[in-house]
Amino acid sequence: MSDTNGSGLRPSERPPLSPAKKYGPLAIVAAVVIAVVAVIATSSGDDERADRTPVTVDQGAKTLADVDNLPDGVETFARAEKLGTAGSIDWGERCDTSVGKVKMPMWPQPDCFKPFTGDNGGATATGVTADTIKVVVWLAQPEDPVLKFIYAQIGNNDTPDQTFQTFEGFAEIFNTYYETYGRKVELIRYNATGPINDSTAATADAETIARDIKPFFVINGPLLTNAFADTLARNQIACIACTPAQPAQWYDDRSPYVWDVTRNADQAIQEIAEYIGKRLAGRPAEYAGDESMHTKERVFGFIHVVSSDSSQELEDRFTGILRDEYNTEFAAIQTYGLPTELAGSGKDIITRMKEAGVTTVVFSGDPLAPQTLTKIATEQEYFPEWVLGQSTLVDTAVFSRTYDQRQWAHAFGASGLFARTAPGTAGPGFLYQWYFGQEAPAVSTVPLIAGPLQVIFGALQGVGPAVSHEAFKQVLFASPILPSTPITPQVSFGNRGFFPDPDYAALDDQTEIWWDAEATGKDELKKDGSGMWRYVDGGKRVLPGEWDADAESKLFEDEGSVIIYEDAPKGSELPEYEPLKR
Repeated sequence: MSDTNGSGLRPSERPPLSPAKKYGPLAIVAAVVIAVVAVIATSSGDDERADRTPVTVDQGAKTLADVDNLPDGVETFARAEKLGTAGSIDWGERCDTSVGKVKMPMWPQPDCFKPFTGDNGGATATGVTADTIKVVVWLAQPEDPVLKFIYAQIGNNDTPDQTFQTFEGFAEIFNTYYETYGRKVELIRYNATGPINDSTAATADAETIARDIKPFFVINGPLLTNAFADTLARNQIACIACTPAQPAQWYDDRSPYVWDVTRNADQAIQEIAEYIGKRLAGRPAEYAGDESMHTKERVFGFIHVVSSDSSQELEDRFTGILRDEYNTEFAAIQTYGLPTELAGSGKDIITRMKEAGVTTVVFSGDPLAPQTLTKIATEQEYFPEWVLGQSTLVDTAVFSRTYDQRQWAHAFGASGLFARTAPGTAGPGFLYQWYFGQEAPAVSTVPLIAGPLQVIFGALQGVGPAVSHEAFKQVLFASPILPSTPITPQVSFGNRGFFPDPDYAALDDQTEIWWDAEATGKDELKKDGSGMWRYVDGGKRVLPGEWDADAESKLFEDEGSVIIYEDAPKGSELPEYEPLKR
């Protein structure tokens, strides 16, 4: 074994990166609970084809009423009301003029935009005509071996057919309520030709889409490789939720063509490091399963997946922030490739943590690996604290219930997810049920489906008639920040001061959670069982830089925490409307 800077123990040799291992953790592909609120856009940019005068807005408008410049044909209720012209405009049946919001029961409600009439400029960009905006929905192979393995762990039975039907349903809803300037967003299904870990197939699929379909946008992609998004960007086709999380510079290098609905890798590192440095470092490991650790100052260990060529770079950044900003180092660092390998290597990983005297394990990886790691830890009679790192879906009940509960009863951390609501209270599933009078065909993955579409439709409202990729970027970068509630995250794009680099990913904030192994309820797939995540302070959201180092910990305290909101929290109540049908 060799050491790093004289401290962290680590494997003498990293696992080789086969094509299956090289691109992205398995975490990202398990479509369960990630949702993003709508982006309410407010600006425009240069037209790629039409000979029009470019129109821009000031960066950082606080509300739609603050926007001074809008492209021809675009007007918002908030701005018109400020100018005293709202009463002279026919806002149509989709607008609730008492509040200036569209008549959809969602939080936050999109602002009303003036119904458009006139010439929209026709084909202003690839995939755009006078009547349609072409959007491809990429779907995985029905028998994808990686997905079958993951879905078998959690009982997700959604099929590609059900997924696309649900996409079509939301597209109908949003085409009805959002202003798209004489055009309709048209969804085109594309079936993957290879498994989600096949970079060669991913590249070929992207080339086919760019050459034969020529869409304006693509949703989804094979999320065990970044080759798909990279190829689309080279062909000047935009995509969203189409790549595993990458470093911030990667997105900027491909601007304005790659977007995300969660966080990029650098943002996750920054937020996790701040949480550890301010809330955990220098304090006793009071939540460990081993009571002898409760009076000891925390000794940190780090277990993470080797997910891409950038994994070492990201590890170095993470450890560097902790060392330089918070005077905190890891006593041991261990890595793995795929969770299936941990049956062999997991024993050594846990042994190294135990030998290094680690009281607090920071885990950054896929949602399957803890199944093996926690089992091995119990076998070795090693009961540390488990802290959430840069992981996806580890902070869901559907996966957390599959871990060794003697270990996971001591799991906690900062999560980008937000407090859950009962199915009949709020959220994408509620919206689908409200509009169609029936449950969405893709029951398990409905939140994942709605988010990317909301970003696209929301931006198109602000772009106006002259649709282009550069205008799309300018819209998102100039849009007002959507503030958080306990059940929705803060959403922003651009240069807002939350992160050091231009932001092409939606989510800004986090909330603190802890695993209550004894709590009962329904998981994200609506299955009853024991074990639920509790959200501290009712799911209060925390922005980068705002973790309070001096605040008393409320971890593992029932009081003030929430498992699931049966009714919408104050300030997030949904209005009642009858659905419009077209």
